[in-house]
Order: sequence, then C-alpha cells, then structure tokens
Amino acid sequence: MISDQPVLPASGITEAPARVHSGDELSAEYVMDRIDGIERRVRMLVSLRKREDPGREDQFRGLYLSEEHVDRLLVGRSSVRTVDWDDPAELQAVEERADVLERDGRSSRLRSLARTAGLDGLDVDLLLVVLAPDLDCRFEQLYGYLNDDVIRRRATVGLCLELCRLPSWSAEGRSRFHSSAPLISKGLVTVEEKDRPFLSRSLTVPDRVASHLLGVDLRDSTVSAAVRQCEPEYDRELVSGLASVLADDVRLIYLRERPGVSAPGVATAAFASLGLGTLALDLSCVVTQADLSNWATIVGREALLTGSGVVLGPIEAALDCGHQSIRAFSAIPVPVVLHGRVTWEPSWSRTVPLTVELMTSSSSARLNQWEHSLRSDAAAVTKDAEIITQFVLSGDQVVRAVESARLDAQYTGKPLGLEHLRKGARAQNGAGLDRLARRVQSTVGWDDLVLTAPTFAALRELAERARYRDKVLDQWGMRPGGGRGRGITALFAGDSGTGKTMSAEVVAGHLGFDLYTVNLATVVDKYVGETEKNLERIFTEADGMNAVILFDEADALFGKRSAVREANDRYANIEVAYLLQRMETFDGLAILATNLRTNVDDAFARRLDMIVEFPAPDGELRRALWEHCLASGVPRADDLDLEFCAQAFELSGGNIRSVAISAAYLAAGCGRPVTMADIIRAVDREYRKLGRLVVASEFGPYFELTGAT
Repeated sequence: MISDQPVLPASGITEAPARVHSGDELSAEYVMDRIDGIERRVRMLVSLRKREDPGREDQFRGLYLSEEHVDRLLVGRSSVRTVDWDDPAELQAVEERADVLERDGRSSRLRSLARTAGLDGLDVDLLLVVLAPDLDCRFEQLYGYLNDDVIRRRATVGLCLELCRLPSWSAEGRSRFHSSAPLISKGLVTVEEKDRPFLSRSLTVPDRVASHLLGVDLRDSTVSAAVRQCEPEYDRELVSGLASVLADDVRLIYLRERPGVSAPGVATAAFASLGLGTLALDLSCVVTQADLSNWATIVGREALLTGSGVVLGPIEAALDCGHQSIRAFSAIPVPVVLHGRVTWEPSWSRTVPLTVELMTSSSSARLNQWEHSLRSDAAAVTKDAEIITQFVLSGDQVVRAVESARLDAQYTGKPLGLEHLRKGARAQNGAGLDRLARRVQSTVGWDDLVLTAPTFAALRELAERARYRDKVLDQWGMRPGGGRGRGITALFAGDSGTGKTMSAEVVAGHLGFDLYTVNLATVVDKYVGETEKNLERIFTEADGMNAVILFDEADALFGKRSAVREANDRYANIEVAYLLQRMETFDGLAILATNLRTNVDDAFARRLDMIVEFPAPDGELRRALWEHCLASGVPRADDLDLEFCAQAFELSGGNIRSVAISAAYLAAGCGRPVTMADIIRAVDREYRKLGRLVVASEFGPYFELTGAT
C-alpha cells in the first residue's frame, strides 16, 4: 500500500490523506484500491527517473532545459525498460474482494461502467491514471515531476502509455485516444490542448464521471436543464411492441406522436420493462448546433453512467440546427428513442431507425392510466368510466389532470368527484386555440333546451356518437378507411335564434368539454392562401384538444363552389376544396352552424356525420320558451298572459330571450315585477330591431301599450 517515505524530497509529500466516502462506499473503496496500484506504478517510474536524471537536484528544473539534459535527449533510449509495475498478489486480492461483493449483488461502479461502455483492462487502467489527480492531490505534483513541467499536473498521453507499460509508438495504446475509441467517444476521458504534439496532450476525466465512480449521483448540470419527468403509458400493446425491439438490440427508434399518447411515456414504460432507467430530454431547451453537437456526447455519457435509455424530442426543435445535430443523437452509444410530429427524413441519420406511428391509446388503456394516477380514489372514475375515458389525454396529462382535480376538490371542500376530474381534464387543453377561437365553458344543460322532439333526439344521438366513438371505431372495428380521421362533424341548420349555438354548448357540456367558437375575423384573410393557413392552425390545435369546435355562420367558409369566371372564383374554390379535404382527416368534434343551409356546398353532406334541423318554434314551443326565459327567479305580475304572447308573436327562441331580458330591465328600473306592459314594450322594440311592422292585429288588446301611432 502507500509508503510512509516521501516520494520526492522537494514535494513535502508524506502519507496519503484519509479517504472520505460519499454515496456508494463500496464503489469508492474499489476505485481507491485500484488507484493504489496506479500509485505503485508512479513510484516505480519516479524512482527510474531519479536514477537516470543527473539534474534532478536542480531547483529550476522544469523551467528550462540544461545542456546536459539536451545531450541526454540526443542520445536517445538505449532500451525499453521492463519493470514489474504491479504486485500481482495484491491486485488479485483487490479483484477477489470485488468478486465477492458482486456475487452479493453489490457490483462496483467501475466494473459496471467497464461492462456497459465496452472497456477492456487497458482502458480501465488508462482511465484510472487520468482520474488519479482528481481523487488524490499528491498525483498533481507527481505528474508535474514526471512531465518535467511544474505547471502540467495532469496526465498526458505519453505519461499514460508509460504508466501502462506501453511504448510511445504503440499502435494499440495510441488508438485508445482516438475519437472513436470508447474512452473518448463516450465522454469518459477528454483530450485537451489538441494543438500540442500527441504525446504531450493533457487528459482529464469529467467531474461527473469521477463523482459517479465514487457513488455520487448528481446529474450533469448541462443535461439537468433539459430533463423532463415522464409518466409511463399503460397501453400494453404499444409498450410491449417497443420493448421487444429494444430487447433485440435495436438502438435507434423514431416515434411519431399523435394527440392523446405520449412518446416519452411509451419509451419510459418500455425501458422500465427491460430494467433500464429513462433519461428524457426536451430538445427545445437547446437552440444552437454547437450546443447540440456537444450535448449529444454529454447525454450519452449520462445515460451510460445511470444505466438508462435516452428519449429526445420533439425532433422539430432540432431541425433549425441542421441534420448534423440529429446525426449526433443517433450515434449515442445507448438505446435512443427520438420523437416528434413530423415524418422522419432519411437524411437525418446514417443509422436507419425503426419508425413507429403511435396511434391514440384505447379507452381501456386510458382507463388504466386514470386508475393508476388516482390510486385510492380510483372509484371516482370506474363509476362512470366512459365519461372520463372520452378525454384523449396522454399519461403525463392524466397525472396533471388528477393533480388539478385534487387541488380543486381541496379548494371547494368537497370529496374528489367526477366533476373535479372533468375540470382537471379540461385544464390540460393548451392555450393555442384561444388565440384563434373564443372559449366558452358550458353553463347550460339538456333541461335548458326547448326544441322539437326530432331535433332534441338528434342532439342526443350526436352526444352519444362522441361518447362511444372508441367502442364503435376501435373495439368493434368500424374505423373508416381512406385516411379518414376519427372526428365527428355535424351541421346545425336553422334560422337565427333557433338554438344552434346553445345546443352546441349543451353537447359540449354533456361531454365535459369546452366549446370553442371560431372567430371568422381571425380566419378570413384577403391575401391568397392565408385563410387556409389560419384554418390549418385551427384544425391542428383542435386535433390535440378535448373540445368542441363551433364554426358559426359556416356558410361563409363552407360555401358552394362555382364556375370559374375570374381569378377570385378560382381561389374561393381552392379554399372550399381544402376544407373538404381537411374535414376528412379531422379527429375532433366539429359543429357547423348556418342560417342558410342551401349555401353550403353539397360535397360537405357526405362528409357530415349528422345534419340537425332547427325549425322555427310553433305555438306550443313558444309557450315553453316564454316560461323558460321568465324563470322562477324573475318576479312576475299577475297580469302576465304568456299564452297570448306565444300565440300572437311568432318569434324564435333567441328573440324571445331578448324580449324577456329587455322586459326584466324595464321592470327593474321601475322597482316592480315584470308586467304585461313591460313585455309588450319589449316586443315592440324587438319588432323594430328586426324591421317588422307593429300592427294591431298581432298585438290585439295590448296594441295601445306599444306606443305605435
């Protein structure tokens, strides 16, 4: 072991400092035992240098070259020294102790790293030589002496070869420092000062590697900024398929994501099934090509040290940095899963990846995800599973939705329930669509609708289509071909005020979704092609959201194509043709509302799942509308004659609601209940707003209250 005698008289070194173990003490102890062997080699080499160097007592040694030293260099080496550098018996004892620990399941990190990184015995010896100054500061002075330069206190290539009993011209030894060699390519040893001659280049071991070998698991700060936590996906079919190819040593995989499934989550579950950890990184955190090129080496090293597979994405974030950066990722020496929403380009990598198109998880897999995230509160989901599983969320989104629901339940002081979970699920919708459409959170239900029986039944059918879409399309195999999406599209046709928008809100509320009303002002653009781009943004955002999209006044966008007589006709037809194609691939729930059904292009009819007619209300429905609009909370005078209002005034539901609100304001201003006079005055104003004549035949005995002359 370490001698009590000083190695160099001028150094003042006596004995080794006490070792401080942190983390895995067994790993640190094995490394330090091997460092002891390196110290014996250093002592032998120092002893040889002292015997052969006549100028060793010169106090300015290392700062200049004496004439005697130059003459000695010109003589050259007469022979290759052969010295027994190691004590075989002691080295064997160190390895035997490590063997015993390994049989007990306590493998040394140095040995584990050698296996995973493909290092042989010489590589390990070279690594230890370079590592020694980071573990024992005495080696700085020893290496300075051996390098014949007091300021060069790191191991050099030449010194490493000499301490490992290799001549400086050894091809085997020199190849260990090539960029493709395991020590260098995997970031375990760094070659510095590349402008110097090969043998005098300094070598270092990154701090992360040194800490790992001593049992300290603090992630490299360069990587930490981009690390993301991934919740494993519980779709067994997706996970088992990916795990099987990883087990067959497939090293590069590209997963193309779809809404409702997390590629990092699938990869995490697949790695876990193989006993590997996951290093998931967000590429959008690194922006320059230089960063990405250097980053790939650091990521590969981190994965090696932690026994993990690498998940990188979204790949779109790296495209602006050039294909070289993506190629660097594909060369990481561990299983790598890249993910994104774009199609894989073959030129991105010399290695051919396995490309997998991830499909949206089944409803049963989503239910498993909810139950796993809820744990003890799983009964809140299984009670009405279809309502929750209709939300197309990835594993990460489900975890966040559950956390949001628990916080909301805590705020309201109520037990966690279905409404909290639906609200938490809605909270996972991104804000991208808010810039293109108006978000409406439903506050009405089926009881608030006053419609004809056929219309009401059609709305119920539409809601059931959305609720049981997974069962019919996936479990029963009724999925359409031809590249069609899983979306549901309906046309609400009827006069203004017949309840189209409110019905869309009720359907969205029944499903637990938010309603987004598309603002035509943000869509239509006078420049050619811009309207289509704006629509594409809406459809793209809506594909990944659990929401109902309402295109109000849809005939403005979905109008009929016409014969091309001028350039404007051609571009208008292109816009409609684009919408016809895009509706085919839409995966969400879209409702088109129009007052002029005849203006909608006939080609949309085939692509519509349902057409719901909203006829003008008859007398019976108008009476129900008057009763509903003047609800129990509104104070009424005894002279109200709602039957007369229903039979005399042919108004739509929207107009009746407008009249009721106006009458309520008139009554509130006078500090009394709503009277028949208030109703008549409000109807008078509504008629004038609609451009209709106020005639005595319609208003009957109440005509005088209108103020008409």
